Formats: sequence, structure tokens, C-alpha cells
Amino acid sequence: MPKRFVVAASEFPDLPRFPDGFELAEAMTVAAQQLHEKTSPHHTLRTAVRLAVHIMPGAEHAGISEIERGNKFRTLAWTDDVVRSAEARHGGREPHAHWDQLWHSPMARVTDSEGDDGWDVLSALGLRSALSLRLRADRRRLTVLTAYARKPGAFDEDAARIGRLFTAHVSIALDSATVREQLTEAMHTRDLIGQATGILMERQGIDAAAAFESLVRASQRENVKLRDLAREIVTAHNSA
Repeated sequence: MPKRFVVAASEFPDLPRFPDGFELAEAMTVAAQQLHEKTSPHHTLRTAVRLAVHIMPGAEHAGISEIERGNKFRTLAWTDDVVRSAEARHGGREPHAHWDQLWHSPMARVTDSEGDDGWDVLSALGLRSALSLRLRADRRRLTVLTAYARKPGAFDEDAARIGRLFTAHVSIALDSATVREQLTEAMHTRDLIGQATGILMERQGIDAAAAFESLVRASQRENVKLRDLAREIVTAHNSA
């Protein structure tokens, strides 16, 4: 299960709110650099919501959520408690047309929650506008960045255009961080299995092929992942 983060929108003192002091290209360059500096998907998500309130015109709050078919909804990162409250209150309700639209469109927008039937969850928290943009999508799951504002009509066409440019950068950075994390885990797993194989070779007086085969058989017999079994062997050996 992905980790969840809450971050203060006041962070990022070195990045003024767009567009004051920044041209669009410069703002996107800074955002891309900061996103690609992160080494894990979790830190990329945290940075993305933090940047969104500076990059996207009209944005006061932001969150990144995962939406699954069947109305399963989970918030992964948020700038402050009002976002967490809004998205937590949405969970378990019938899907609103705003969220349903994201299965077919890269963007969905709420112009005024007080005038949009069914969006009492937002209006009760003083949130009048929302702009949601897809980061990832497959048949079962969406990952969505949503910007919120306390005034109606906060997100015009320029905000939507800039939001789509920004989320394109976020999506690329998130994919890159995911690949790095997977490669790191694969290397760590390989090292663990190598250490466990060496321990079995020493204990049982067998060669590497036989030791690895013994490890695989034990994994299947005990219904334990090879990586987890190797970790147990290495941990037990080091603590002996």
C-alpha cells in the first residue's frame, strides 16, 4: 500500500507563486528539476502537491488520489487537512460525475460546488472550485492530481492548460522514480538471494546451483516469497 503524506503548502520558499517573477517555461523547468531529484514515488507525490499550489493559477490546495473501479478512493498526498477532509468524506459515496469523467477524459473541473448538485462535501469545507487531472490510468485504477480553491470559477482555460503541462512533468517523474525504486529493490533482492545461497553452500557443503535449488524448493514448500526467505536466512545467520 502506498505511503500517505501531508505537507504544508507554505513549504518551497524558493519558488514564488506563478506567475509572479516567473515565466511559464522557467516555472516548469524549476518544477521538473525538483520532481526529478526525488528518488522514490512517495517523495515525488509529496513534491508534486507542494508544487501544484505554486504552479497552477488559482490553486490554494492540492491532493493526489488513487481511484479504483467500484468507487474505492484513497488519498496518497495532500497539502493540508482541508484536502484530506474533502477526499476522505468523498470515500464510500456514489461516484460523482466529476470523478467518473476522468475514466474517459484527462481532465475534470468543478466551477462552483454550491451550484453543482452532489458537491456538498466540497462546499461544506469552503471549497468552491476543483480541477482534477489524470497522472496515470489503466483499466482498474486512476491516479489523479486535484487542485482546490475557495472561490468559484478559480480554474479557467489557462489554469487547465498549465495544469496539464505540469501533470505531464509529474507523470514522467513518477514513472522514472518508480523504475528507480524497482531496480533498487531488484538489486537488493539479488544480493539477499546471493548471500542466502552462500550461507546454504557453507552449511550443507553443496555448490551454488544446488544451494539455489534448495532455496527455491523451500520457498515453494513454505509458500514464502524467495526474497523473504532469503532475508530470514541472512538475518538468522548474522544474528547467530
